[in-house]
Amino acid sequence: MTSTSFKNLSLERYGTVFVVTLQKPPENRLNSAFCQEIIRAFHHIQKELGGGAEGAVITRGQGEKFFCTGVELDEGDRNPFANTDGFYPMLHTIVDFPFPTICLINGHCFGGAVPFSLSHDYRVMNSERGYLSMPPVDLGLHFDGIGSLPRLKLPTQIARKMLLEAHRWTGKEALADGVVDAIASASDMFDTALDLAKKWAPKAKMGVYGVLRAELWGDAAEKFQKISYVHSRQTGRPALVKL
Repeated sequence: MTSTSFKNLSLERYGTVFVVTLQKPPENRLNSAFCQEIIRAFHHIQKELGGGAEGAVITRGQGEKFFCTGVELDEGDRNPFANTDGFYPMLHTIVDFPFPTICLINGHCFGGAVPFSLSHDYRVMNSERGYLSMPPVDLGLHFDGIGSLPRLKLPTQIARKMLLEAHRWTGKEALADGVVDAIASASDMFDTALDLAKKWAPKAKMGVYGVLRAELWGDAAEKFQKISYVHSRQTGRPALVKL
């Protein structure tokens, strides 16, 4: 356990594995402040683990109904730089993190929560309930680099299914299409994620895990970095429809 306090998430430690649990009711929607809090949690974990150490991070939602239902689109009406100050830097932080990361998709995963989950190295999804869907094509929404993670991490037909067709996957379908690495029942999914984290945590010991990951997914990290903390220009197209 760690004594560091956060407003909308909790942080636990199991040896060299840290668990970030999203706790922003009702659906863990991502606004700039929440994304900055997640960034702060990852920075704290990196500091705690130090360099040349083994370690891993699991990110999950609280309960079984929602992992995260995406970005708070209404915030963009009040603050046009909400995503450049929060969502994009959060994605970059996770893609560039020097330790293995596992996303435990415990419930519904919609919209911006999909690239959030794809920014992690591994994904475990609830096999009993919850859907995964990324519907920008139905919302009229776009940001620079929105297709980078699906393109780099998924087969072409599956990336198309995700970004251009807004397909809605169940856990079993997501596993079959390679969107997630494992599925498990609600009672077993945390243990499944923890086993993955413990298995791959030692791979960070040589200090090159993040560097080697950049060889695979670095294009996405560069895209997110270029649109982070940018206030001089528009970095995306606001949604025409809000859910």
